[in-house]
Amino acid sequence: MTKKQAEKSSRPRLGPDVVVRAAMDLLDEKGAEAVSIRAIADRLDVRMNTVLWHAKTKARLLELMADTIVGEISVDGLPDPWQERIRELSHRYRRALLAHRDGAKIVAGTYAAEPATLGFAETMVEALLAGGLDEREAAWALWSIVYFTLGLAQEEQALPQADGHGFSRALSSGDYPSLSRAAAHLGSAHFDERFDYGLSLILRSLGDQGRRTDHPETPIS
Repeated sequence: MTKKQAEKSSRPRLGPDVVVRAAMDLLDEKGAEAVSIRAIADRLDVRMNTVLWHAKTKARLLELMADTIVGEISVDGLPDPWQERIRELSHRYRRALLAHRDGAKIVAGTYAAEPATLGFAETMVEALLAGGLDEREAAWALWSIVYFTLGLAQEEQALPQADGHGFSRALSSGDYPSLSRAAAHLGSAHFDERFDYGLSLILRSLGDQGRRTDHPETPIS
């Protein structure tokens, strides 16, 4: 047996999980732009058609990658109060996105109806319904939290490549006086604080909505 044959025989049997793991390794090492069917095939030392046999399409591969990222979120040990449950789940979601290079970009670019993604959404919606929201409000609140978390995580992960001086140059013309007043805060990289602030706004609004649902006679100002 040649050395190359011995190396091949020692590899794990190729399947969707091996393909996705190779894609995740590429993601963490080189970023989202480096993930391709060809790059995965080269990494696994197989033909592109072999990768496609298991991943079907690039879009399908990205869905499986997104579900892998979300699958790293534990839904154990959550607090009982529904708002605290949502807060903790949101923080765990953000941490999972940030744990992988361009993780937020991968998840944001897919609509994965896969077990881990559905399980996480189920736990979130369950907590929102427990807070007194009706079905539409719970669904839309889920999207509000997910989109906010994804957007801020993408900004955080893109920051190292951003032109930090472009914003200042644009404001130096004096055409944007209100933005100039808030510039020190708009350019803030305090992502943990910004996330907590935005999440608190959402949860406060949801708490008010839940109370109106419990007491529909309460006037809405």
